[in-house]
Amino acid sequence: MSHRLRRGGPRPRARAGRLAAGLLAVAGLLVLSACTGPAAEPKATAPAAAPVTSGPLKVAVITHGTAGDAFWNVVKNGAEQAGKDLGVQVEYASDGDPGAQAKLIDNAVAQQIGGLVVSMANPEALKPSIEAAVRAGIPVITINSGEDKSAEYGALTHVGQNETIAGQEAGKKFKELGKKKLLCVIHEAGNVGQAQRCDGAKSGFAGDVQTLQVDISNPTDVESRIRGAVQTDPSIDAVLALNSQVAARAVSAIKSVGSKAQVGTFDLNADVVAAIKAGDVLFAVDQQQYEQGYLPVVYLKLYRDNGNVVGGGKPVLTGPDLVDKSTVDKVGQYVQRGTR
Repeated sequence: MSHRLRRGGPRPRARAGRLAAGLLAVAGLLVLSACTGPAAEPKATAPAAAPVTSGPLKVAVITHGTAGDAFWNVVKNGAEQAGKDLGVQVEYASDGDPGAQAKLIDNAVAQQIGGLVVSMANPEALKPSIEAAVRAGIPVITINSGEDKSAEYGALTHVGQNETIAGQEAGKKFKELGKKKLLCVIHEAGNVGQAQRCDGAKSGFAGDVQTLQVDISNPTDVESRIRGAVQTDPSIDAVLALNSQVAARAVSAIKSVGSKAQVGTFDLNADVVAAIKAGDVLFAVDQQQYEQGYLPVVYLKLYRDNGNVVGGGKPVLTGPDLVDKSTVDKVGQYVQRGTR
């Protein structure tokens, strides 16, 4: 009997001993793992977002515009019209505070939208939110402001005017009109695009250029500061407003003190059209913001349905287009319907 046990396999005690040893070995590995932590894994990188080719496309357009701003209303009109034309659900939201705008982006990402359109007046404040959207596989297109940071943050492309080039064109126009001293009015502190406009104007004007900081949320103060500037320095013969509402205040301020300064502005609205016709505003630098709302929706639709990327790594420029007395009648009709 004992012989058969030796030939047929280990004794019961020996088998139990080996089992216990195995369990101890496993326990040792578990203890070692608990002490040293899990093995290091390669750092994960977000895969490129593959275009989705089925189902409805939902796009969030989130800008730094303020409520009721005529400029941003046209951007909104463009985005919503593109949505209607292409069968895309477009949701527009805006907030002039960079932190609040970032939260709007975060909320859109949490809702797993199909595409994101963002203006970046303050790129650094929006960087974490935009990069989070890209990591989540949401295609992003930037508009209007932040061209220099668009590709760095992972956006597909940027749609807007180059602010430096636009500023240069405005400065050149004033120079052609024989102006000698230019006041450039910045109405949003921290807006990189506005600083670029004034820098460009200085380059194109190639003369004496000063800047004036005002707060667009306080129209009375805007007018008061411009009035004080032209009254204190009568040699100022040109004022460049970076916003159509500021332009109206500049015209009023100049008239109130009998200054010889004349106004040029960025952007169009019905008041600017009327002012150009009346000779109160010399020209408007039109960045055709309707395109900034419309085109990104088209591009996101093409990206989702056909994998298309527009721009070849370069921004898609919507301006500048200078509107003066020679073109204001034609362009004015489009302003009235909310598309310029």
